[in-house]
Amino acid sequence: MIRQRTILKPVSMVGIGLHSGAKVEVSFRPAPSDTGIVYTRTDLDPAVTMKCSAENVRDTQLCTALVSESGARISTVEHLTAALSALGIDNLFVDVNAPEIPVMDGSAQPFIYLFSSIGIQDLPSPKKFLRVKRKVRVENEGKWAELTPAESGFHLDLQIDFDHPAMDRDKQHYAVDFTGQTFATDISRARTFCFMRDVEFMHAHNLALGGSLDNAVVLDNNRVINPEGLRYEDEFVKHKMLDAIGDLYMDGHSILGSFKAYKTGHDLNNRLLRALLSDSANYEVITFVQDEKNPESAINFLDAKTIGTAF
Repeated sequence: MIRQRTILKPVSMVGIGLHSGAKVEVSFRPAPSDTGIVYTRTDLDPAVTMKCSAENVRDTQLCTALVSESGARISTVEHLTAALSALGIDNLFVDVNAPEIPVMDGSAQPFIYLFSSIGIQDLPSPKKFLRVKRKVRVENEGKWAELTPAESGFHLDLQIDFDHPAMDRDKQHYAVDFTGQTFATDISRARTFCFMRDVEFMHAHNLALGGSLDNAVVLDNNRVINPEGLRYEDEFVKHKMLDAIGDLYMDGHSILGSFKAYKTGHDLNNRLLRALLSDSANYEVITFVQDEKNPESAINFLDAKTIGTAF
């Protein structure tokens, strides 16, 4: 059967908070079956714990942020969550000493390397999947995102629409059948991006204070100013897909269905997941308990044995 997963042993990492600009330490601990992804703000007294869920996403301005009933927040969780999705990790304790997860290099790759390097373990319980049963769609001012049933797996099809000299029109659409391997190879290294014209606004609102050419792709009016250029020719749309994968895994369950979107962002992604979960007629929770190695309608997740071939 396909089992639930967690990491093999505790591990920590240190980096800069994208929005605060402060040094952040985050520690990860194994969690038992059916725990979910549980965050704790260890810098608060008393510490505040909150579960990663669609309902706890209460801020989507320039990131995905979990906010507790008391107002404690943990921002920029989407890149970590995308990595967990690719690795099939659905149970984890996350302890962080700041109001955000460190941005690292602006992609999901550092998290994949970290977890695969210390090991991933299968748990006794079967993994739970959300299989889409009927179409769910959300829209906002010409932007939209939808989930529809699919015969097998998780298919994503996303288009962005930016009018910029450095953004090739032919590189603003991307579609993929999601697996851990394809995520690690083709998507995980895509970095967050921003425009120089927006930096002043963000700084005025205490956002992106930790942003730099080390953790973001930055564009002026004509070009990408990062000396190394892009990691993928279509890095911009791939980062938007990375965000969507993370946002749709906020409930800790892999989706079986088709995701299609146009100019989507954190807000629409979260609204779509909430819409799916709002009516039990939209989905069903299934497991694969038979002794099939790779059931056709499931997803192949990345593990420590295959990570070395992923990059």
